[in-house]
Amino acid sequence: MEEQISTSAQSRPVASATAAPLDLRKQPRLGEAAIQGLLFICGIVSIFTTLGIVYVLGQESLLFFGLDEITITEFLTSTEWRPETGSYGVLPLVNATLVVSVIAMVIAIPIGLGSALYLSEYASPRVRGILKPVLEILAGVPTVVYGYFAITFMTPLLMSIFGRETVSFQNTASAGIVVGILIIPLIASLSEDALSAVPQSLRQAAYGLGSTRFETATKIVFPAALSGVISACIIGISRAIGETMIVALAAGSGPAFTYDPFQAAETMTGYIARISGGDISYNTPDYNSIFAIGLLLFLITLTLNIISRFVVRRFREVYE
Repeated sequence: MEEQISTSAQSRPVASATAAPLDLRKQPRLGEAAIQGLLFICGIVSIFTTLGIVYVLGQESLLFFGLDEITITEFLTSTEWRPETGSYGVLPLVNATLVVSVIAMVIAIPIGLGSALYLSEYASPRVRGILKPVLEILAGVPTVVYGYFAITFMTPLLMSIFGRETVSFQNTASAGIVVGILIIPLIASLSEDALSAVPQSLRQAAYGLGSTRFETATKIVFPAALSGVISACIIGISRAIGETMIVALAAGSGPAFTYDPFQAAETMTGYIARISGGDISYNTPDYNSIFAIGLLLFLITLTLNIISRFVVRRFREVYE
C-alpha cells in the first residue's frame, strides 16, 4: 500500500521552479483606448469652447469700454440706459432681470419642491412613472411658445384681476410667472433625484419611531437632501436669468428702472436679442454694448455656479 502511494506521488507533475511569472500588467485594448481618447477630446473641446466665448466677450467688451465717454463705473452704477444720448448705465436692465427672476422663483420653487416631494415620498411607482415624464414635457416646449402664452393668456389674466389701468400690455409680472412655469420641471426633476437618493433606511427608521409620512419627508428626507435641493434652486435661478424669448416678447423693449412688476421693463437678455437683430451697425457703441452685457451675464451665472458648488460641498451628506 505504501509503495502505491509513493509511486502515485512520484507520478504527479511537479511545478517547475523556473516557470515564467504571470504577466499582471494592463493589457492594451484598442477599443477602450479609442473611447478614452474620444472622451478626452470632448472635454478639451468643451473647455476651449468656454474659453473662446470668454475671449470674444472680453475682447468686444474692451472695445466698448475703450471709448472715452464710457467707463466701467458708470456702466455698473448708473440708472439710465439711453445709448442715443451716450448714457450706458446697466442697472435698469439688471433690475428688470432680477425682478423677473424673483417672480419666477416665487412661482417655481414652491411648486417644484412640492412636486418633487410628492413624486419622491407619496406617489406609487406607477404614478411616478406617468407624472414625471408628463411634468418634464414642459421643459421641451419652445420658449417662444411660452412668450406668446404670456402675451395671450397671462397678461389678459392679470389685467382682469388688477385692472387694465394698472397692468401694461408688456410687464415683468407676466414674464416672471411664465418663466417660473418654464423652470418648474427643472427644479422638480433635480430635487426629486436628490430626494430619491436619500437611503431608504432613514425612512424606515423614522417610520419605526412613529413618524408620519409628512414628518419623515420634511424632517428627515428633505434635510438629508438639502444640498441637492439648494443646488437645483440655484440652477433654476441661472436658467431664469438667462431666459431670452419670454422676456423679449412679454417683459418690454424699453429700459426702465422700476420695481413695479406691472410695468414694462427690458431685461439684459431682451436687450441683447433686440440689438442683435441686425438694425444696429457693426462695431458701434450700441452693438458692442451687447458683449459687455453678455460678459456681465456670464459673470453672474458663474458666480451662481460657484455658490452652487460651495453649497453642495457644505451641506452634502455622505452615507456609508
